[in-house]
Amino acid sequence: MSADTPTLDTVRAWLWAARRIAVLTGAGVSAESGVPTFRDAQTGLWARFRPEELATEAAFRRDPGRVWAWYAERRARLQGVQPNAGHHALAAFEQRHPGRMTLITQNVDGLHQGAGSRGVLCLHGDLFENRWLDVPRDCCRIDDACVGHPPYCDRCGNLVRPGVVWFGEPLPYAALDAAQRAARACEVMLVVGTSGQVQPAGGLARLARQAGARVVVVNPEPTELDAVAHAILAGPAARLVPELLDF
Repeated sequence: MSADTPTLDTVRAWLWAARRIAVLTGAGVSAESGVPTFRDAQTGLWARFRPEELATEAAFRRDPGRVWAWYAERRARLQGVQPNAGHHALAAFEQRHPGRMTLITQNVDGLHQGAGSRGVLCLHGDLFENRWLDVPRDCCRIDDACVGHPPYCDRCGNLVRPGVVWFGEPLPYAALDAAQRAARACEVMLVVGTSGQVQPAGGLARLARQAGARVVVVNPEPTELDAVAHAILAGPAARLVPELLDF
């Protein structure tokens, strides 16, 4: 490491001095809890299926039972998964410093919320939430949906779908708008466990840097956002995040 390369202690000092911190997390922050990363060639979500087979509106309309069953299996596999030290460190920091940190995640696994984080900006939705496939009518009430695979409205036939963002769909406007505002306002952005390949989430780090923030990448492997970063800390989130936020 060269003399002018920011160290963990340097980054920790940046965070300590910052009044506003934004954190963007991706699949890597959950990997140490046993959740396969999105693109893992052996165990990732798309190791056996093409995205268009299961994670698009067209796929759901074509075979809703198959897609619903696949997401039900994903939910079941996550039931026993616990947040790791990285998730807990972020939640604890938020509790010690109310209003100082905005947590933005691309993950749909709910582990940040399980660790105690509140107000998480979920850019890609929440695997454990449901919503209607089509614009709901007055008769459509999620809590009263008829049991089925998938559940449905017994009045109009509207189907219940997983509350995740599928390929080709826009991100939830409120979450994306809040994330962009946090990126522009922060003094330090931590980018943890994400390759930076997925847009527009990956653009938040560039937005933060353009607005004058220091950008810190925490990831075991090189990422597409390394060129944007003022500091790169190579290592697992479960070890590095607690060390960075222990104040």
